[in-house]
Amino acid sequence: MQEPIRVLAINPGSTSTKIGVFDGEKQILEETLRHDPEELSKFDHLFDQYEFRKQLILDTLDQEGINLTRLRAVVGRGGLLRPIPGGTYQVNEAMMNDLRSGEYGVHASNLGAILSFEIASKLNIPAFIVDPVVVDELEPIARISGMPAIERRSIFHALNQKAVARRVAAKLGKTYRECRFVIAHMGGGITVGAHKNGRVIDVNNGLHGEGPFSPERAGTLPVGDLVALCFSGKYFAGEIMRMIVGKGGMMGYLGTTDAREVEKRIEKGDKQAALIYSAMAYQVAKEIGAYATVLEGKLDAIILTGGLAYGKMFTDQIVERIGWIAPVHIVPGENELQALAEGALRVVRGEEEALTYPPEPGRKDVE
Repeated sequence: MQEPIRVLAINPGSTSTKIGVFDGEKQILEETLRHDPEELSKFDHLFDQYEFRKQLILDTLDQEGINLTRLRAVVGRGGLLRPIPGGTYQVNEAMMNDLRSGEYGVHASNLGAILSFEIASKLNIPAFIVDPVVVDELEPIARISGMPAIERRSIFHALNQKAVARRVAAKLGKTYRECRFVIAHMGGGITVGAHKNGRVIDVNNGLHGEGPFSPERAGTLPVGDLVALCFSGKYFAGEIMRMIVGKGGMMGYLGTTDAREVEKRIEKGDKQAALIYSAMAYQVAKEIGAYATVLEGKLDAIILTGGLAYGKMFTDQIVERIGWIAPVHIVPGENELQALAEGALRVVRGEEEALTYPPEPGRKDVE
């Protein structure tokens, strides 16, 4: 009997590195390696951490009895790169140079490709990234903002949105490229994407204030009032940004980003908590309705995913408003390590070709 394809998946965060080992789709190991912020503060630059994190990964795999020679691929969380079509990309020098430079932004996820490459190269196996947050498949019409100086950008939860799209498509007996979905990823930030035949042709920028408000982000705001606030003389630019990202949304109104705590408050009769929670569900439902129009109302399904999808109180309010549009599938959580492994497996099995970074101009690669 043929051995299953073994893949190591790596997902670096600001104070942790999550790793998973998969035999095919079956996860045989999952570990979250916590990093003391004081220890990380010894490193002047983000990329100075990679050797430290790499050794922790290797030590953990050794302690768990994982034979590295069994690995067929290593896959890391994609970082902040230039806008690219979705898919699985083989890590190369051009990609690592862009990540090291920080030209497109600095984030712990930038380490994913480097860590994967460093481990894989010693084993003579490929290193990949899958569907990073910078996946950009917007149609030209979706880029128009209404102000020539500002173009709408695609920054969203691409990894999870595309992973759950494939899973729901399989349940429907179809491929992702045969389906039309509206998918709402609902976590610390909320992004809603219109998926048409394997491409996300429109999506809100959930990072910098577009779409529904979320546990920590303000979402779309009345622009005139925001401009007045910016020039009121009461706040610095950094303070305004924190009110939009980090201290906006549910955090701004209720002082918490924990939906479970909010639900407990509601059960105890807290009317303000109930109003804000319902308003967040209301805004998600409105956004889903708007993105259904992008697909002319012709949808195979609406998918609710992310951490907030665990909350029945929350999802029930959304489904009540949007259930008439299309069947609703609820796929809670993010399952990022699984999604990374699945992307690598598709390439190793020959179901997809690995894409090259940066892609050729005008190329429309899809899964």
